[in-house]
Amino acid sequence: MEFSAPLIEARLIRRYKRFLADVMLMDGTELTVSVPNTGSMLGLTARGSRVYLSHSDDPKRKYRHRLEIVEADGTLVGINTGLPNRLAEEAIHAGLVSDLATYDTLKREQRYGERSRIDMLLEDPRRPRAYVEVKNVHFMREEGLAEFPDTVTERGARHLHELAAMRQAGHRAVMIYLVQRGDCQRFRLCGDLDPAYAKAFALADKAGVEAYAIKCQITPEAIKPDRLIDIVQ
Repeated sequence: MEFSAPLIEARLIRRYKRFLADVMLMDGTELTVSVPNTGSMLGLTARGSRVYLSHSDDPKRKYRHRLEIVEADGTLVGINTGLPNRLAEEAIHAGLVSDLATYDTLKREQRYGERSRIDMLLEDPRRPRAYVEVKNVHFMREEGLAEFPDTVTERGARHLHELAAMRQAGHRAVMIYLVQRGDCQRFRLCGDLDPAYAKAFALADKAGVEAYAIKCQITPEAIKPDRLIDIVQ
């Protein structure tokens, strides 16, 4: 995925109210920008961090600039949680996720389970449906090791339970962890930060839900799925 226009470099002043941040452009201008990430962004909000912004001329947008990338731990990290589905779809079409590229059709945002939407539904008359859920990953505490989640996510645990139910109903169920940073070679669950999510993952794994972690390469020009990385305990 290439950005439609060059990103704008700035420095982070502070993030607040989850959806907002104050930044300083390189010419000294201060702006309030939108933050497309509802999570804690743990480790990514240090004052003075180099950040990169996209800009829109859409008059309907209250904030014309949006935070896209933060520099942390010597690497660029994508924080826009609106991008992982698109990036995961690119990874599927590139053949990075098992045989999912060979399905006939891919539908986005389909209703399933009790009260959820599946990120992608793949269908093929020759085999069971494949329900694909995608999670954004940008948290790292140990060098080279990406982790998810960085805070408690009841919604994430519910998605795992619903994937397990799809698998038990005879369908295929796939969990993709999209790592928006290029400095991680492994992935694991944050069982200490969210034991309930780790438990839900264990139950989903036992039910036959497939899990894949995909590392991305991040630049101010583009974010691209790179390759699978190991999921470790």
